[in-house]
Amino acid sequence: MVNAFACLGGRIPRGADESNDPMGLSARIRIAAVACLAAATLAGCAAAASTASPGQGSGRAPVVRTADGSVGGKAAGATAEYLGIPYAAPPVGALRWQPPHPVVSWHGIRQATSFAPHCAQWGASPTDVASTSEDCLYLNVFAPADASDRNRPVMVYIHGGSLETGESNDYNPAAMVKDGAIVVTINYRLGALGFLADTALAAAPGGPSGDYGLMDQQAALRWVQHNIGGFGGDPHNVTLFGESAGGLSVLAQLTSPSARGLFQRAIVESGTYDMTQPSLASAESSGAAFAATVGCTENTAASTAACLRRLPVSSILQTENTGGYYPNIDSAVLPQSIGTALATGKFSHVPVIIGTNHDEGRAFIGQDAPVSAASYVADISSILSLPASTAAVVAKEYPLSSYSSPEIALGAVDTDAIFACPALVAEKDLSKYTPTYAYEFNDENAPDRSMPPLGFPYGATHTLELQYLFDLGNTGTLSGPQQQLAQAMKRDWTNFAKAGAPASGWPRFTASDQRALSLVPPRPQLETDYAAGHHCSFWSTV
Repeated sequence: MVNAFACLGGRIPRGADESNDPMGLSARIRIAAVACLAAATLAGCAAAASTASPGQGSGRAPVVRTADGSVGGKAAGATAEYLGIPYAAPPVGALRWQPPHPVVSWHGIRQATSFAPHCAQWGASPTDVASTSEDCLYLNVFAPADASDRNRPVMVYIHGGSLETGESNDYNPAAMVKDGAIVVTINYRLGALGFLADTALAAAPGGPSGDYGLMDQQAALRWVQHNIGGFGGDPHNVTLFGESAGGLSVLAQLTSPSARGLFQRAIVESGTYDMTQPSLASAESSGAAFAATVGCTENTAASTAACLRRLPVSSILQTENTGGYYPNIDSAVLPQSIGTALATGKFSHVPVIIGTNHDEGRAFIGQDAPVSAASYVADISSILSLPASTAAVVAKEYPLSSYSSPEIALGAVDTDAIFACPALVAEKDLSKYTPTYAYEFNDENAPDRSMPPLGFPYGATHTLELQYLFDLGNTGTLSGPQQQLAQAMKRDWTNFAKAGAPASGWPRFTASDQRALSLVPPRPQLETDYAAGHHCSFWSTV
């Protein structure tokens, strides 16, 4: 089963009550382990925005004027980098657990040559740096150093990490910039600081409460609208993309009324693992339990909020429910669950690329205890929070005799139930209303040097496609055929950003033919057996 407690530093979730958790505590712990694996894999107005071209001047640092003040970047080969630009005021003191507030403007040139602190988090693995900084609402702009072309497509990336860990500076998009895009990476509030809901923190009855991390993402997108023209980007051609929790965030922004018009395309990588969000009442109940644990149960909402805002960051991190924090339904940011919004067409009808990895679940299997034939049914019950009788039915659908080991069998169960088949449902729903392009990352030999050894192959597991899009700095070297695949993927991603459609040869997904692109080296291939390969008819009945 998932090595959740190892991934979470051996910490047992506090304040978690499975009887009040419709998803199941073990399932939430399992999804929270996404943070560990992701970390381990990674180690004013636009018209007045520009006073100097991003790549202007031989040997001179590029300078751009934003609505808040001028920023001085640095040249990095063919890329001009502007790092650590604030897009919202530091959410500290009275601004903690409030929607993001505007930046205070500055005079002169603000140096934007190094990354800003990433948002407070406990650190999920030896390669993930813990932080206690709340002053973290910064973004980075990567633009071509050659500023001869204007109105370039813009791609805004949301990092993964189970909405509990991660940071913008892990992803070097130089190759996508070389393909002609401007790429923006962002930080956003995480864990309890980003997603704790409590009636005491609500701006008004019914919300918004919680979802502060989603509000941060929208604030960053509004910054792009106001300022990206100065960097050579087109504010009317913005692609929002993300992986894992970042992919889930993209889906949330697709369905959020307050994000309408802030982007024109979307790419969702491995983000369909949590399509039903808790109600505001449920989320605020969990928030009240958190407040009680830290001793902030006061006579009035105002005094409770003041108590919560006085807490040291370290106390908040120590008290976080490591079973996970998730977007919650509220009246302003997320009026209904993501799955419901997609099914009913209540989302931004922009072109979408969406997909998963063939072996997503293997990364979460066998790290806590060996999987055996004797434990197989119990392990299925644990990872999916299913009754033993239902788990036995699943085991018959996935007989051990069909797999090379019990771990591989359990990995297939995990992949299909949590990632693959929910993605297929989302693809069907999206395709009814907007151009949809489906993929499956299928490189069974993707480098996994940053992943802990398991005793069985990772295959094309969770996060391993990222090294084909970004320079992550800590992954294995791609072979010649894998480099060809990486070039094709980056080209498809940037072509989609430019024109709303990937390269020729990638068919649109429809519910009737369900054609997808198999991302396999050296060249992507057409895939038509996704549903059968992942037992999706079976899962639709469980």
